[in-house]
Amino acid sequence: MSATAAMILQVRGWANEPDDTTYDDDAITVFIERYPLLDERGELPYTWDTTTEPPTQEANDVWLDTYDLHSAAADIWTEKATVVAGDFDFQADGGNYSRNQVYQAFMNLARYHAARRKPGNIRLHKYPKEVTWLDEDLSN
Repeated sequence: MSATAAMILQVRGWANEPDDTTYDDDAITVFIERYPLLDERGELPYTWDTTTEPPTQEANDVWLDTYDLHSAAADIWTEKATVVAGDFDFQADGGNYSRNQVYQAFMNLARYHAARRKPGNIRLHKYPKEVTWLDEDLSN
C-alpha cells in the first residue's frame, strides 16, 4: 500500500503546502495512508486470517491503492491549527493584532475537508439477542 505522487500532490495543494519545508512527501504519505478505502472493485485493503487466535489482518494483494484524500487534508489543517492555537490578540503602538484569526481560518479549512470525507460504515450487532415469539418453546 502506498500513496501515489498524484495523491501527494493533491493533498499538498489542498493543505497549502507548496514545498516540503513543513511537510515532506513522507509525512503527507503518512496522513494519506491513515484512510484506506474500498477500491473500485469493492476490495478491502486487508483480509482477515481467521486461522490465528485472535484473527489477524493481512494485506490484500489485489487491492488497488485508494485513499480518502480529504480526510488527510483535514488532519493536516487540524495539525496546523494546533501550532497557532496559542496565538492571542493584542494591542500595541495604536494597532490591533488579531492573531487568533489564523487559528479560526485553519479550523474552517479543516472542517471544509472533513465535510467532504468519504462516508464510512460499521456493522452493529445487538447483544443480548432479543427473544421473539418464534424463539420461545412452543411445546407448552
